[in-house]
Amino acid sequence: MNDRVVITGIGMITSLGNDRETTWNAVRAGHSGVRRVTGLVGIPDGMLLGATVQGLETEPGDTLYGPLAMRAAEEALRDSELNLCAVDHERFSCGVTANLGDTPGIADKRTAALRPGTFDPWWTRFLPNFTCSLIANRFALHGPRLCHSAACASGTVSTLGAYRAIQDNQCDLALVGSAQMIHPLLAAGFHNMRVLAKHDDPTQACRPFDINRSGFVMGEGAAMLVLERLNHAQKRRAPIYAEIVGGQILCEAHHVTGLDSSSQTLYRLIDDTLRKSALGPSSVSYINAHGTGTKQNDAMETRGIRAALGQAANSVCVSSTKSVLGHLLNAAGSVELAITALALRDGFAPPTMNLTNPDPECDLDCLPLVGRSQKFEHAMKLSIAFGGHLAAVALRRWSGAGERRASHPLQKAA
Repeated sequence: MNDRVVITGIGMITSLGNDRETTWNAVRAGHSGVRRVTGLVGIPDGMLLGATVQGLETEPGDTLYGPLAMRAAEEALRDSELNLCAVDHERFSCGVTANLGDTPGIADKRTAALRPGTFDPWWTRFLPNFTCSLIANRFALHGPRLCHSAACASGTVSTLGAYRAIQDNQCDLALVGSAQMIHPLLAAGFHNMRVLAKHDDPTQACRPFDINRSGFVMGEGAAMLVLERLNHAQKRRAPIYAEIVGGQILCEAHHVTGLDSSSQTLYRLIDDTLRKSALGPSSVSYINAHGTGTKQNDAMETRGIRAALGQAANSVCVSSTKSVLGHLLNAAGSVELAITALALRDGFAPPTMNLTNPDPECDLDCLPLVGRSQKFEHAMKLSIAFGGHLAAVALRRWSGAGERRASHPLQKAA
């Protein structure tokens, strides 16, 4: 009981909604948040596609990282039903992933700082740990402060870091997650790498596991989760989404952007996660895949899942929600782990949209176009990132005291 860790709160803001349930309902229905991007410094309007957040008010000169993370954090804390005045803040960790600094505003802010009688601390928003500090300071969280940078595995790595901090008795609770905006430097870099998808209809651009896939679409948003020691959560009768039963972090040590086509490290990642979670290959019913929609990733991920699960791979549901949310890069792991927990709560595996012509190399049950209602007991989130970062988290659906009620009644499996 002392080292079991559960998820008691979730907050989320994405291109599909400014809160958790609006986003989740849109993902379930297969709605897309992808549109043509405007307003990026140095990039012509409409040149790129992206799943951008709409209607979020910010202060003049702010980047979106802080406001996105703050919105998600406030929702997660409300959702957890925590009384912040009644918890030990010395035992409350904060883990928000590192982010790229406000490079578009650096020149203007530095110039302003040099004018007599003015002071604009531009450098604070350039620090990679700015968002983490912002959230920890706002809620006076004095436990371990974690700020990982592991490319698009960052959110998953941060979750495991907080999970292990609770198991190591460094804290009892953790507010953990990440935020991502479409940054002009990242957009220009990915455009020049030719990894971004193009399509006359933006909503059709990202096509994970489809033979006609051409790349990923950048996304914006944030997700924050409240992790809690089980006996701490039960003592205050907290509502519970799921239990984190295990996870693993590995590195391919292969190439900065290329993937090991043998999928050997991904096989080890999944196998280690199953072993640490005391699960067999047939125990996992749903996998939220990294599923970027690139030729290399989707085939490599399929091979790794098949190698690790063996015959059980034929019956596991796999989907990529990047098809509608875009690739949230730094925040992808957090948002997609939140969606995985909601999938367990509601007994519904969300669809992979735009999967109209499956690639024979991607021969898993990837839930094309329509999700599936089924009461899953265990699920897994996979992250495969630039730099060779690989991470996985296994969840168990919570039942019994504190069980979250599904937002939709369970329907007959499709």
